[in-house]
Amino acid sequence: MTRLRIAGFTVIFVFLFLFLNLFRLELMGGRKFRELSDKNCIRLLPQEGSRGKILDRRGDVIVGNELSYDVMLMPKDAQQIDQALAAVAGILGRDFKDLKNTFKNNFIASSAAVTVAKDIDVKKAITLEELKSNIDGIVIQPRPRRRYPHARLAAHVLGYLNEIDRWRLTKLADYGYKTKDIVGFGGIEEKYDYYLRQEEGGLSLEVDSRGRFVRALGFRPPKNGRDIQLTLDLKIQKIAQDCLAERKGAVVIMEPYSGQIIAMASAPDFNPAAFVKKANSSLRSLFSSQEAPLINRAVAAAYPAGSVFKLVVAAAALETKKINLNTSFFCSGSMHLGREEFACWDVHNQQNLLGAIARSCNVLFYRTGLLLGGQAIYEYALKFGFSKNTSFDLPYEINGFIPYPLWKKIYRFKHWLDGDTVNMSIGQGEVLVTPLQICRMMAVFANRGMLVTPYIVQAIDGRDISKYKQRISPLSIKPETIDYIRIGLKNVVSDPAGTASALAALPVAVSGKTGTAQAPPGQPHAWFAGYFPSKNPKFVICVLLEHGGSGYYAAAVAKQIIEAMAQEGLI
Repeated sequence: MTRLRIAGFTVIFVFLFLFLNLFRLELMGGRKFRELSDKNCIRLLPQEGSRGKILDRRGDVIVGNELSYDVMLMPKDAQQIDQALAAVAGILGRDFKDLKNTFKNNFIASSAAVTVAKDIDVKKAITLEELKSNIDGIVIQPRPRRRYPHARLAAHVLGYLNEIDRWRLTKLADYGYKTKDIVGFGGIEEKYDYYLRQEEGGLSLEVDSRGRFVRALGFRPPKNGRDIQLTLDLKIQKIAQDCLAERKGAVVIMEPYSGQIIAMASAPDFNPAAFVKKANSSLRSLFSSQEAPLINRAVAAAYPAGSVFKLVVAAAALETKKINLNTSFFCSGSMHLGREEFACWDVHNQQNLLGAIARSCNVLFYRTGLLLGGQAIYEYALKFGFSKNTSFDLPYEINGFIPYPLWKKIYRFKHWLDGDTVNMSIGQGEVLVTPLQICRMMAVFANRGMLVTPYIVQAIDGRDISKYKQRISPLSIKPETIDYIRIGLKNVVSDPAGTASALAALPVAVSGKTGTAQAPPGQPHAWFAGYFPSKNPKFVICVLLEHGGSGYYAAAVAKQIIEAMAQEGLI
């Protein structure tokens, strides 16, 4: 009897357990399973907005968008997927196995469409669209992609687009970025990616058990990115880039009173469209090239300054009254310091400051530098904005470097010697600057004593932001010092013995300074920095030719640029 009772209780307990579980599944879990069932018949079709355009100062499009077509499949049973992939492979001329692997690699969830081919020809897109009535699950998705109507023009300013890497994803995940997003690399595309970036929308579809469309459930429209207008002048940018041609180097043209960048060219350059088209051979050559075509040499590379740095030494010497306009030194073609001989490029005989600027006499600046000392030169270099970045609104700007006595003692465990001062006084030794820094230094003499902050973004989505970009500060240098050096800069061109006298033939008066910076084992770097028109400057220009020889060759490129601008009526 006891055993029967135990068996009875066991049966009752089992049925009670089953009943309670059935109750939980039906009443408590019914909603959850109903949602899962609904999701199984819902497909999500993403819709991309357009990335913001990049415009020049006149509103002309530098980078825009064009329609591209992607082939997507709606996940269904394996047989239907294979049938659709075979049809797509036949029309696109692709390998079936490759497309199937692409499908597997891009599969996220049964509710999301899978991209199997990107950027297909419009004719093939139309052919596939016609197949949709016979083969279920094929979706032709229009998608905006970057268009570069001017090819390589201003490539380093613009940057390029590519799939997000792990480093950026780690930094930007909290801002809504996710795996396989397309983001900016370098230039405006990277610095202002947050503004240019579009927001994805999408269409929610209900399909039947065979994956066929039943009805649209909802639509969230995509949101386009914001347009960005630059201070660049496309016409002047093209002139600068054409004149730089196949040389290695950089050209910067700036408005001296505001800091607006009118043109910024770097060579060798690249075509950003290569990243859109995913031309693997082209991309490999870009990343592996020893010429480093992806580096913006105007802001992200530093060079010995050579004689253009003499302007800092001249200003420091006049301000501290170590010399005046009547001070002169004899140049025999070199100067002896202990056992060392420091050369000049020519015999200049007796030279004062104005003559030494015009003829780029090293000996006068050697002597002047020794009167000043390394610390004073360093302090005035900082005043002119060297050894720190300019706060320019492109990424990867570097600081450059100006040595000083205490640095050498702490980091090199050596004493500062007179030879260090002599080298520093002509922009050699360990002096490193960027073309943009040299351009800003020259602007101080063009605008008579103001240090400007260079900038290149004028407006975002039609809203002028230049008032937030313009930062202009007085340099605390006496007006007469600026005027004296301006005379010297004018003589560089107007004096027949001046190092840039070839520019005297131009239809507009130019003032400036050449520089030849030793860079062994190769040829010297060639510099020219100046402004024009001389009396009321509208533009400051800096030309650097990497291993280009003497400053004469940089001045020749500047001459080509200014001449072309004059012919186009741009001055």
